Amino acid sequence: MKNNKNLILSMVVLISIYIASRLISLTLLPIFTDEAIYLRWAQIAKNDASWRFISLTDGKQPLFVWLTMVLMKFIKEPLLAGRLVSVFAGLASLIGIFFLAKEIFKNKRIGFFASLLYLISPFCLMYDRMALMDSMVMAFSIWSLYFGILLVRTLRFDVALILGMILGGGILTKTSGFFNIYLLPITLLFFDGQKKSRQRRFLKWLGLAFIAVVFSQAYYSVLRLSPWFHMIAQKDTTFIYPLKEWLNHPLRFFVGNLKGQFDWLITYLTKPIFFLICGALLVFKEKTKQKLLLFTWFLVPFVALALFGKVIYPRFILFMAMPLLVLAAWSIKELFVEINKKSLLFSCFVVLLFCLPSLCINSKILFDLANASIPQSDLNQYINDWPAGGGVKEVVDYLREEARTKKIFVGTEGTFGLFPASLELYLVDDPNVEIKGYWPFEDKVIKGLEEKAKKIPTFLVLKETQEISQDWPLELVFKIRKGKGNTFLYFYRIIL
Repeated sequence: MKNNKNLILSMVVLISIYIASRLISLTLLPIFTDEAIYLRWAQIAKNDASWRFISLTDGKQPLFVWLTMVLMKFIKEPLLAGRLVSVFAGLASLIGIFFLAKEIFKNKRIGFFASLLYLISPFCLMYDRMALMDSMVMAFSIWSLYFGILLVRTLRFDVALILGMILGGGILTKTSGFFNIYLLPITLLFFDGQKKSRQRRFLKWLGLAFIAVVFSQAYYSVLRLSPWFHMIAQKDTTFIYPLKEWLNHPLRFFVGNLKGQFDWLITYLTKPIFFLICGALLVFKEKTKQKLLLFTWFLVPFVALALFGKVIYPRFILFMAMPLLVLAAWSIKELFVEINKKSLLFSCFVVLLFCLPSLCINSKILFDLANASIPQSDLNQYINDWPAGGGVKEVVDYLREEARTKKIFVGTEGTFGLFPASLELYLVDDPNVEIKGYWPFEDKVIKGLEEKAKKIPTFLVLKETQEISQDWPLELVFKIRKGKGNTFLYFYRIIL
């Protein structure tokens, strides 16, 4: 009883630290291109029920947009609303990974260490604080594995129904959620073949698993109500090679993708945690089935992405990394028990040493992302290069002030993405502001803006074009450097 009270108290402390770490300076990082798109979709869907499936126009499943839409009804700041969806998803993951580790190893202490590793993981911290779909994908993956194991051990109908809902939630969030269905047979590693009537019990599992999958497809079929449902398959080919195309070069990009993914994985997990994962797989020889299940749940999608990935980013492997944290938690428990025989204080010190690199990276993620030791591709996307939203807030504030007493017009470089979506998020309801995106950006665009400037004050935002023609009638209002990169956001006034 005392141990249970200590565990509950420890989990309450972890959850409290989680909430603080995810909420602190939550909107400090400028809005990212994909965030702007998703939030704008949610804003449109909130205001017009006929556009609830708007994300399908770009081939994206809508669950994240729907949840953001709900929060937007209560939270005025759209970026905060969207990022809070990921904060809540991360909380579900923190709790889920505790139950997952506890269920797999039948050990509450391993569950606690798994939650602790999740809490301090730079990978999780980064994406639990962004208005992207990946934190939700991770939550559904963790809970799918938990209920998948529970189903094979209990063979209960209610577990199958819950599993079906979770599988459905995963595929309504992102296409990668289908891995939770594909990997379900791996949970048969926990099927007890020693008991009597194993054939009958296997058929029962097969029936219950089928019901769970059918339920998930029933939820997914709601997307067929939209005429844009076919866009999902079309969009997937942007990131993943279709089989016919892949057969022309089956292994050409495999090694490069695998190396890149592996580098991202170690960078985000940190080397000490990776060492613990290797220790669980190589040094400690017990709990073989449990470790094989966790490693396979990671390895299959990881290798599949390397094989078929056309355009990949570190966030794609986030959900795959979670089983590895459970393996690391098992190693920590073993170390803790062995060292604790000599000194409790020393065992805590050893655990802290393993966690220290993660904590150092986390401090940078929270307060100085431009100097954080995370993959360069993420630094470029979120802080240093043109997809990052550095300068958006300053432009919005300036335009809002200009529009207080008169009508204005603002043109943006780009018709989809950071611009004009980020400006529309904050200014679309202002009757004094007219926003229009242009692409490609050519001389005739400037001539059109000149005509507009003859009627009302006209402005221009450039995010990729870094050099302008001397003949263009532009007056620089300000420019803002993005992070530590060589890219600037330029904000101009059209002059006559």
